Amino acid sequence: MKRVVVTGMAGITSLGSDWASIEANFMAGRSGIRRMNEWDRFTELNTRLAGPIDDFAVPAHWTRKQLRSMGRVSRLAVGAAEQALQDAGLLGNPIIRDGRMGVACGSSTGSTDEIKAFGNMLLNSVAEGLNANSYVRMMPHTTAANISIFFGLTGRLIPTSSACTSGSQGIGYAYEAIKFGRLPLMLAGGAEELCPTEAMVFDALYATSLKNDAPQTSPRPYDNGRDGLVIGEGGGMLVLEELEHAQARGAHIHAEIVGFGSNADGQHTTRPEISTMRRAMELALEDAGLEPRAIGYVNGHGTATEQGDIAETLATHALFGARMPISSQKSFLGHTLGACGALESWFSIEMMNRDRYVPTLNLDHIDPRCGELDYLRGEFRPMHNDYVMNNNFAFGGVNTSLIFRRWA
Repeated sequence: MKRVVVTGMAGITSLGSDWASIEANFMAGRSGIRRMNEWDRFTELNTRLAGPIDDFAVPAHWTRKQLRSMGRVSRLAVGAAEQALQDAGLLGNPIIRDGRMGVACGSSTGSTDEIKAFGNMLLNSVAEGLNANSYVRMMPHTTAANISIFFGLTGRLIPTSSACTSGSQGIGYAYEAIKFGRLPLMLAGGAEELCPTEAMVFDALYATSLKNDAPQTSPRPYDNGRDGLVIGEGGGMLVLEELEHAQARGAHIHAEIVGFGSNADGQHTTRPEISTMRRAMELALEDAGLEPRAIGYVNGHGTATEQGDIAETLATHALFGARMPISSQKSFLGHTLGACGALESWFSIEMMNRDRYVPTLNLDHIDPRCGELDYLRGEFRPMHNDYVMNNNFAFGGVNTSLIFRRWA
């Protein structure tokens, strides 16, 4: 078995595209949520809240030819991947193009402008807006494919389009590919572009926040006054590397991935199951060879939906007990869907390495129906931990758990 380390990390969010900017916003208690006045035309959509990236622009050096196949979701993914490769000291290095590097990445869906254009063809019998690249921008594996093509990666390509676990499954499957000796380098993560259709998905389930006139007060994960989730967007990527390969080239190591667990509820498409959520965490612990007491912090999925918050925290309490610190950065960014597993893994490593942990924003009154845990709220929490866990759970009953180890 090979050991797997993280040598590059990056992300693009509504609060910035580098850790210093994002952490400064976290510390100031400033969220990326705003009222989406542009959604007022959707009269049957109840929520008007989202976490958009208003200042995203493609880098000037990207060519028109490169951009043709990329919708917004792929541009966020490729942008995060480029920054992660730069962080790892691998951008432009020929070793990423000789078959040694692959990609594992996903999103909930491809770019919806193209889906709209194909829908228009079916509804109105016209091909307006469609061209040779339309399907490439729309297809479920558009992020992974565009990353591979943009950087010339010829290793294995693993699409992970599994809604809210797309990013964490990307990291987990990339970790396993390296661990089992298939190749030494992987780009891994996920992305999502903001679209009102995604808000409507949760609106139809009565699961979106309606605090439309007070955007900074929502979402409220684990809070008794929560009224639903808020959709966000972003992209997050990690460079994973086999330990000896990283050491041989003198790479800076951010952390080691030591455990990954993933399973399915097998019960219901949208109702989470406590027992299988807990089992996913146990699988990660077994993979890492750790007892529950070794984990010092859990980065929760924390969507601010009633069923999700309660099931997740009861499962976490059942495994770790009341002593476990937990928080959710979705309180700042909204639910970035395919990107959240990658972004929250990045945040988990940054918090572990700096010994200061981000609280859950807007958590004023803990829901008594949630599991008894050490909920971080208010100020940053100083803690020294050798192991942290990041959990994500998705529609379709998909559960993931990742464990990161401090690199001394």
